[in-house]
Amino acid sequence: MDTEKDQEFLEYVVKTLVDNPDDVKIGRAVDEMGVLLTLDVNPQDMGKIIGRSGNTAKAIRTLLRVVGMKNNARVNLKINEPSGGTEAPSATKSVDEAMEDLKAA
Repeated sequence: MDTEKDQEFLEYVVKTLVDNPDDVKIGRAVDEMGVLLTLDVNPQDMGKIIGRSGNTAKAIRTLLRVVGMKNNARVNLKINEPSGGTEAPSATKSVDEAMEDLKAA
């Protein structure tokens, strides 16, 4: 049995979804907890991998679990934050800051 089917599957799915397939990098580590796949993509492709409300990432993780079950392995996916990516704006503003934003608009 080819033990890296999970990695090949992830690579195929992700490269099909993104605009920069050459930037896709997948790491694979095995320990007592199972298989951990780590995914790095071009920062511009993060939205395609995460999807709306994280639905694409959830679907990929579900499919990887199915592939893992077929091979009697527990497969987890970690999507790495791109270095130099744009940081999401802080969702925690004080009431005063929010009011100032409204006044400025």
